[in-house]
Amino acid sequence: PMLEIFSGQGMEEMGIHLKDMLSNMMPSRTKRRRVRVAEARRLLVQEEAAKLVDMEEVVAQAVRRVENSGIVFLDELDKVAGRQSAAHGPDISREGVQRDLLPIVEGSAVTTKYGVVRTDHVLFIAAGAFHVAKPSDLIPELQGRFPIRVELEPLTREDFVRILTEPRNALVRQYVELLKTEGVTLHFLPEAVEAIAEIAMRVNESTENIGARRLYTVMEKLLEDISFDAPDLPGKELTIDAEHVRQRLADIWRDQDLSRYIL
Repeated sequence: PMLEIFSGQGMEEMGIHLKDMLSNMMPSRTKRRRVRVAEARRLLVQEEAAKLVDMEEVVAQAVRRVENSGIVFLDELDKVAGRQSAAHGPDISREGVQRDLLPIVEGSAVTTKYGVVRTDHVLFIAAGAFHVAKPSDLIPELQGRFPIRVELEPLTREDFVRILTEPRNALVRQYVELLKTEGVTLHFLPEAVEAIAEIAMRVNESTENIGARRLYTVMEKLLEDISFDAPDLPGKELTIDAEHVRQRLADIWRDQDLSRYIL
């Protein structure tokens, strides 16, 4: 006679498959609704196309791609870096997180809702500010799994200008659209964007460098009065130029104590 014993990982996987089996056995609820012919045609095309897709093959192919070409980005790794000499306190829990990450980075079998995924050939990229902690504060085993280290340069004024203007959800566009809901038309001159970028760069240099996050506080301080008065200004057109930016922000960013708490 043979006796098969399930490990913890096997039981978890069996529970996932059992849930899928039960969901297929139970009758699905249907709901009637009236739609136009064009929408009904689209729904029928989607339904028939879904029948042609072998979901098991899709999942299997996705798992193979993850195992061979997957990339995992571990952000803010500096938050779990602790002093090696510490024997108690929060550094103990930080080291525990590192030891939990270690087998995954080294290569192990991870159970997911789509089955077991091997991480042996997955590329892991870690990033962190490391202002207080240092990469050497990580446990030696984890340091050895990230042999290539790159130090990034601080953002320049040109970088801030691109961040403010090029993305589809750039901050300048967000504030323009936000004030448009109150009936206020807001225009930013190119010189104003350059002045904002310059101030953000200077504040990062004189205080803690938090990168592009500085733009959020700078823009909020610049437009706080306009945002507050916007409900009383329907149909108004406002233009932000470099002079207005300097009047609102120059005194604050020159005073390091103020900029540390306001910007």
